[in-house]
Amino acid sequence: MRSTSLALLVACVAGCATLTQDSLLDQRFGPADPSRFDRPATPPPGGVSYQRDVRPVLENRCVVCHGCYDAPCQLKLGSWEGIARGATKALVYDGTRLLEAPPTRLFVDAQLPSQWRQKDFHPVLNERTPTPENNLAASVLYRSLALKKAHPLPDEPVLSGAFDFSLDRAQTCARLGEFDAYERDHPLAGMPYGLPGLAPRELDVVTRWLATGAPFDAAPAPPAHVARQVKDWEQFLNGSSLKEQLMSRYLYEHLFLGHLVFEDDAHHQSFRLVRSTTAPGKPVVPVATRRPYEDPGVARVYYRLEPERETILAKTHMPYRLSAQRMAKYRGWFLDPAYVVQALPSYGDEQASNPFLTFAAIPPESRYRFLLNEAEFFIMNFIKGPVCRGQMALDVIQDRFWVFFMDPKSGSGAADAELAARLASKMRLPASYGSDSPALFAWLEMARQESDFLAAKNALLTQRYGGAQKVDLPLIWDGDGRNPNAALTVFRHFDSASVVKGLVGEPPETAWVIGYPLFERIYYLLVAGYDPYGNIGHQLNSRLYMDFLRMEGESNFLTFLPKATRGPIRDRWYRGASDSVKAYIDGSKNPLDAESGIAFRSNDPQAELYGMLSRRLSPVLEQRFDLATVSDVGLRQPLQTLSRIRGASLAWLPEATVLRVDDPPRPPRYFSLLRNTAHSNVTHLMKEKAELLPAENTLTVVPGFIGAYPNAIYRATTAQLPDFARAIQGLASEADYRALASRFAIRRTHPGFWAASDALMQAYAQWSPLEAGLLDYNRLENR
Repeated sequence: MRSTSLALLVACVAGCATLTQDSLLDQRFGPADPSRFDRPATPPPGGVSYQRDVRPVLENRCVVCHGCYDAPCQLKLGSWEGIARGATKALVYDGTRLLEAPPTRLFVDAQLPSQWRQKDFHPVLNERTPTPENNLAASVLYRSLALKKAHPLPDEPVLSGAFDFSLDRAQTCARLGEFDAYERDHPLAGMPYGLPGLAPRELDVVTRWLATGAPFDAAPAPPAHVARQVKDWEQFLNGSSLKEQLMSRYLYEHLFLGHLVFEDDAHHQSFRLVRSTTAPGKPVVPVATRRPYEDPGVARVYYRLEPERETILAKTHMPYRLSAQRMAKYRGWFLDPAYVVQALPSYGDEQASNPFLTFAAIPPESRYRFLLNEAEFFIMNFIKGPVCRGQMALDVIQDRFWVFFMDPKSGSGAADAELAARLASKMRLPASYGSDSPALFAWLEMARQESDFLAAKNALLTQRYGGAQKVDLPLIWDGDGRNPNAALTVFRHFDSASVVKGLVGEPPETAWVIGYPLFERIYYLLVAGYDPYGNIGHQLNSRLYMDFLRMEGESNFLTFLPKATRGPIRDRWYRGASDSVKAYIDGSKNPLDAESGIAFRSNDPQAELYGMLSRRLSPVLEQRFDLATVSDVGLRQPLQTLSRIRGASLAWLPEATVLRVDDPPRPPRYFSLLRNTAHSNVTHLMKEKAELLPAENTLTVVPGFIGAYPNAIYRATTAQLPDFARAIQGLASEADYRALASRFAIRRTHPGFWAASDALMQAYAQWSPLEAGLLDYNRLENR
């Protein structure tokens, strides 16, 4: 009773404080009008334009930190609508959440600023009496920028402990009524936080725009040839037959996070595929559900293409080309085959979360062909989708590994299809338990089902390959001789990751071979079924289930090696892991009984297999990340020396860095340095430090850009590269690294940081016009 009374007293005091604060703001700035920006003002003739003048400043100085789910205070500055929405103290990523949180997706869960106020978002623009003075003094956004102007960064290369750059740092998210105290208590916390302030011209542009009431001029409509293709695709995706509707549902559930671009559009304007309650030709009314397969709540849902309104960010950008050829492929995979759809599947959780049940009518080979055709895109979804950040989500994979795929034409591809059909009801995924998921019970049930699946799979493989027919190289998809998606490299950068086409770097410790059931399950685990707003049980179950799927991919690769060598190789991959874990790779839960039919001639069959696969796939392998493509021999050789560095010194190096090589009058050349942190195994949740093997760390050096979150930017001339490599090789302490950074790094405090950033972004866009987006500086080091 006493605790209840105390809670009521605290609530009353807090409520009274809020009322007092609001009264003072009313006196100072006039009453609040949450609907003020529901209809944005248009810019006056000759005035500051949001699209032309303001947006480029905010993108290059602010959106580099304020984008995606991990934007501080959920303040997304990549669109006018995100600015008008404002900020909140609520967290998206919360590993301790006992109950699911309400989703707060921009353009999905609310459409107007007044609706976001009902969800406890507070304004960063002035929503009180609209005078030029109030438009600045009552704007949290302006005052944050002005605070940086009044208190610029200290004149020191490494900022003091007063600055907290950790991802899990406490977020103040000061409201207007709290900002006077915030300015007093945190004078160095102005925006951009922990970076140089805006240039006077940039600040003047934003200030004049805010003073006139933050008017909005919409982006121009798509050109006529793009609009025609939008119409054609919406017609294709909204056919009336059950077969067409099932196809469109399958396509939507796999493309909803992508940036869809038309192949003949030189500007690469991006579109989102959304579900709408309205038919083509009418304004889109989006359907808001947690997951793309949940009940839309209407008798007929329509699939529509909406222009992307937010800034293109590297960490979320997943381009997918649409063309007449693509539409023809869809017809060939989904509409031309002779199958019948008797009825559309249910949207009930247990069925809708299981693609093997939902889309059982569609031939498995068609579904697999669809995934294979753009395999990099779909694996990119695993990495850039809902898991925008998080060590828990990514400590389940090695720092670098290669990915191959089973050939859909092979006997193994047919076996995969047969398994998917036969065991559909046994492939239940964590999302079927919802976002308020029980942890232990769900995991035990999934472990039992995985055991059943592996037993059935191995029985089928033994039946097929236990006799004269053996597991051999033709079972690996060769991209049909023209598709570079046949081989991929995945890099993990601690709590972010990247995937690229090709076999990048030296042969890795581990590799995966993926077939249809595994590909689809990973997609529905990490993309379609993963909810970043889910409770700790949902997050934990997803992470633990991914353990099973990783081990399945690795065991598929082991199947191609001599039976006698599989156990020792598995044991090296899983040093320190329990026998119960190893049982799922090559043991009692997953006995790999079929012998390989490949003739090995060396004492290192894994390296030999890598060589065979490289030669088999050589016609389609992407080469642009190979240092051999650097034509300047004087530059290539020191970079190759740098890439051969091994061992504990690399532990002092950040995960992902950009190296800018300056040799005037040539324009700067850019390379990515990726530290591959070695682990004894990756099975122990939250015990990563105990699994580190610093002596086995390696470094991958590639031309161009890999990674959306650079930890550091280095600059050197070609002549300085040998010294740069020696400095890295000699790292043995934080003092050593600070000395290296003092000589070669463009630190976040550098007066020329923004000029270097602008040059970097421009070079990225030139290097990869379709795939490039703004890089994110939330993980930029302070060392």
